[in-house]
Amino acid sequence: MTEEIRIFSYLPNPRVWKSLITAKLGNVKIKVVGDKPKNLANWLWDFDAREINSSNIGSMDTHKREGKRGFKGNLYKTDKFLEKHPFGTVPAGFNSDGSIGIFESNSIMRAVARASKNSSLYGDNDPFVQSRIDSFLDTNLVFAREFQVYALEINSLNKYLYERMKSAYLFYLDGIEKALSQSKFIVGNKLTIADISFVCELAQFLRERDRRNVINEQGYELISQKFEDEFPNSFSHLKGLSQKKEFRNVMLDYLEKALAKSAG
Repeated sequence: MTEEIRIFSYLPNPRVWKSLITAKLGNVKIKVVGDKPKNLANWLWDFDAREINSSNIGSMDTHKREGKRGFKGNLYKTDKFLEKHPFGTVPAGFNSDGSIGIFESNSIMRAVARASKNSSLYGDNDPFVQSRIDSFLDTNLVFAREFQVYALEINSLNKYLYERMKSAYLFYLDGIEKALSQSKFIVGNKLTIADISFVCELAQFLRERDRRNVINEQGYELISQKFEDEFPNSFSHLKGLSQKKEFRNVMLDYLEKALAKSAG
């Protein structure tokens, strides 16, 4: 099993879990490097990403870039990194020799699935089944984007932001609920990357419950407060998959902690 994918990211990152779980299910070797978000300012962002020795920080000025999208202050990114990752974001994936950059977590996950000999993870090479999987991944991405904004602004919510997140949540889970009422998995009767992405993104959203007091103090209730009762198919699917060893070995008790804070 040769190394197929390399990923640089802040850690832990549920969006990287998608690729890690897919790799375990597909027997693909990947290498993940990174650090806590606040520490990435002390890393050189590159295919060969590495922590910068404090004594060498002055020699890194040519790589200095202004932090954007969730990062404040300066970051250090090589020209090669930005050539392969024009949006300059993480998680940042690479093929085995760093000649190709892959960005957006769902696309990195797809690359892992394509590198696997387990074709069922991505629709058994059927272009229409693959496109249906992509449809769920695209919808999942919209939901994830909304949550990213919501999470960043959660200490200063307004009605527009809250209602927009709630609408995205209801729209996404209503579709998942209908899909699961028709088949064992989100797309047909085999586990695919649509299911993997669903588990990781929703598990991340459910950690909204960690901020219950902050949300309540602003006059709002948890958007996910009645998730278990309102979306029973989605809840059952989420919990069932999270118990599979390939999921559990990556996610540990992350989801259990979120589900334990349901009604509170």
